[in-house]
Amino acid sequence: MSSKIKIFFDSLSLESIFVNNYSFFCNVRRRYFMKKIVIFASGSGTNAANIIKYFQKTKTALVAKVLCNNEQAKVFERCKKLNTNCLHLKKEELFSSEEFLSTLKKEADYIILAGFLLKIPEKLVKAFPNKIINIHPALLPKYGGKGMYGMNVHKAVKENNETETGITIHFVNENYDEGAIIFQAKTKLETTDSPDRIAEKIHELEQRYFPRIIEGVIYPINE
Repeated sequence: MSSKIKIFFDSLSLESIFVNNYSFFCNVRRRYFMKKIVIFASGSGTNAANIIKYFQKTKTALVAKVLCNNEQAKVFERCKKLNTNCLHLKKEELFSSEEFLSTLKKEADYIILAGFLLKIPEKLVKAFPNKIINIHPALLPKYGGKGMYGMNVHKAVKENNETETGITIHFVNENYDEGAIIFQAKTKLETTDSPDRIAEKIHELEQRYFPRIIEGVIYPINE
């Protein structure tokens, strides 16, 4: 992570975070061409929809399209309602197609993983260094790795009697959930919290922070 980005995020606090003050973005965005975002998704698309709606309002970046590897996923319906193109991404395209990679380089400045369950191939990571951002529903390095997603994470957190959990927004590298951490937010857990209640608390954090942290990475303060 660049020193500028690190300084920016080190200055954030959960009580008085920059999400309530966008004034510096107004000046920053005038100095840049609008960046293009491509979202990768696999499921219901709540995070994808939240990101799309956020950037439709701020106009600091554009969600060019959404790619989903699950043809039955609800994200297609959500994107249709938001007038955003959502296309089926075949696994062989992601891992084997040079044409797909070439096209993606033209269409995306940043790739955002919003509940995307396939591992990102090394060639894609190398093509977008520090330009692929993921959100994980736990405080990494805890509860990361293959198979640790969604309710699998929340059930593990509950079984281990954790007193807190949270979200981790991080850059993507060649390994599951091991890229440099950009931002984390925590939430306290009660002994009575079920995995479903934990999921609700995580969803609240995701909706609150993810689009704003993406924007902060694309347009770091004092750049």
